[in-house]
Amino acid sequence: MAYETIQYVVEDGIATLTLHRPERMNAFTAQMMLEMIDCFDQIDADDAVKAVIVTGSGRAFCAGADLGTGGSTFDYASRNEDVRESGKVDNIYRDGGGRLTLRIYDCKKPVIAAVNGAAVGIGVTMQLAMDIRLASTEAKFGFVFARRGITPEAASSWFLPRLVGMQQALEWCYTGRVFPAQEAKDGGLVRSLHAPEDLLPAARALAREIVDNTAPVSIALTRQLLWRNVGAAHPMDAHRADSRAIQFRGAQGDAKEGVTSFLEKRAPNYPNKVSSDLPDIWPDWEEPQFK
Repeated sequence: MAYETIQYVVEDGIATLTLHRPERMNAFTAQMMLEMIDCFDQIDADDAVKAVIVTGSGRAFCAGADLGTGGSTFDYASRNEDVRESGKVDNIYRDGGGRLTLRIYDCKKPVIAAVNGAAVGIGVTMQLAMDIRLASTEAKFGFVFARRGITPEAASSWFLPRLVGMQQALEWCYTGRVFPAQEAKDGGLVRSLHAPEDLLPAARALAREIVDNTAPVSIALTRQLLWRNVGAAHPMDAHRADSRAIQFRGAQGDAKEGVTSFLEKRAPNYPNKVSSDLPDIWPDWEEPQFK
């Protein structure tokens, strides 16, 4: 897919996905959704990619849905757009933000958000499926849905309370107000604040720490273990998956290299690849369907 609304580069194991509609403050469109989903497909398929940074071009991260069509923005049936029609199941149009966050949720690589500016609506909810969020001191956030006459989307009613707690999630969604980066940090939404010029270097330093020191297959499994088990009914679910993961990984080359490199006091060179060596530790897992 030729990208028109995003930019994508890979350098030294780190992929950078940049939302790139600066003239529209990177406002989200159905095309951007498809391009981002395609990009995450590439990320998972490319063993050269070991960590991902998502950021925005210009002064915004993403100012939310593009409201250029006015009052019909969220009335998908009246717009008769091919992309929306392709996501229709029975009489329900699948939420585009949710299609994106579910794809990010399934990603096999760690995803870091570098929030450089305004992040409102889908601009903030898309981040919830990412793993770590760093923000510029000039960033602003807003779960503004009730102020636009709609409701939270992008599966944010699942992600947000797990990240910040129910009380904070409800306050932000009930008021719909736009709040500064410091409040986002105080509320547990972002990990750290940085001067604008220091944001991407800080995100790259964090990605570099992951890329240089950890086994990609271990990271892929760790991401699955934490995200899938956060909603598990009982810790036994985690114990079953943990036991399979440790058994499979203990017999793979990465475990031998991890121990040997530690004992020899040298940098590791992990041989296993996500594309070919990722063990199945979820024998009973069935991907939920939209219906």
